[in-house]
Amino acid sequence: MSGSVLGDIFKISTWGESHGKGLGVVVDGCPAGLELSEEDIQKDLDRRKPGQSPFTTPRKEGDKVEILSGIFQGKTTGTPISMIIFNKNQRSKDYSKLKDVYRPGHSDYTYDLKYGFRDYRGSGRASGRETAARVAAGAAARKLLAELGVEINAYTSSIGPVSIDPENSDIESRMNNFLYMPDQKAAEKAEEYLTNLIKDNNSSGGTIECRVKNVPKGLGDPVFDKIDGLLARAVMSIGAVKGVEIGSGFKAAEMTGHEHNDFYQYSADGEIIKQTNNAGGTVGGITDGSDIFLKAAVKPTPSIEMTQQAVNKSGEDIELNIYGRHDPIIVPRAVVVVEAMTALTMVDLLLKQMTTRLEFIKKVF
Repeated sequence: MSGSVLGDIFKISTWGESHGKGLGVVVDGCPAGLELSEEDIQKDLDRRKPGQSPFTTPRKEGDKVEILSGIFQGKTTGTPISMIIFNKNQRSKDYSKLKDVYRPGHSDYTYDLKYGFRDYRGSGRASGRETAARVAAGAAARKLLAELGVEINAYTSSIGPVSIDPENSDIESRMNNFLYMPDQKAAEKAEEYLTNLIKDNNSSGGTIECRVKNVPKGLGDPVFDKIDGLLARAVMSIGAVKGVEIGSGFKAAEMTGHEHNDFYQYSADGEIIKQTNNAGGTVGGITDGSDIFLKAAVKPTPSIEMTQQAVNKSGEDIELNIYGRHDPIIVPRAVVVVEAMTALTMVDLLLKQMTTRLEFIKKVF
């Protein structure tokens, strides 16, 4: 199965299934000398792990990471970093009745079309649990970016019809509620909305916004490796994400050129700055030093107890009710996954940037 490798210099390869022995990742290309520990990785994994609120799956997984290689005396050695997260609370029997059923919104049918075979226990590699390995790798990338002062922060911007008010939002407060919303009033409305959906055996989608501050200038390689294109690809690779916007995104289609253009001016210290940031921190696929802003649309959880129309391998039309342990909403646990994919993309482009000018190479050698 191809498609499990991301990056050119800072390269990751993820492996494992939702109901296998575990999941893991190999990170190759991380520079030597970076202070990195299991505690650094665990902080992000704890934000993603299940069973933490009424709005996540009750599956109990500690998601404890073990670093198997690439670290010596608390620092990276420059060799591949291998990490593993063992599964502890699988209940594969919950899926035995679904092994011959094609569930709506799942990869069952397409995996059978492609491979002629599928792991029906929690969807195998198509499970949202696969993202634990991404988060582990992303934590290492985030630690490297922090050495340059680069900050990546994502948060829930909407759940169903409930959206945050930017004027009433404080990103630091996102940790104060189960939904990672930086607007407490919106969080309360969203919790009420989700509670009613759960009673109806239904689920909800939402959106995640991500901001990158202190962005190095010049990242991104035209024409096929523009940073906005790579960010969109990385975030869209998250199974539940159905759309990505950069900057003003789809609103740009409703704006005039005069409204959308970010006008330049010189700052007091002679730096070129923009009066607005509709471009989202990237022009021509290259970062200009302003904040990167992206938004991801996350679909509702497809596993719901409400009756759905489905089919089975015997050629029958059936009615389906999916029972088991599932998230009524994916968004809150996906916030840190969006951060991870953003960090991985940024680090890889940052390392590639070192080779774009002769003067950069001379600084190193």
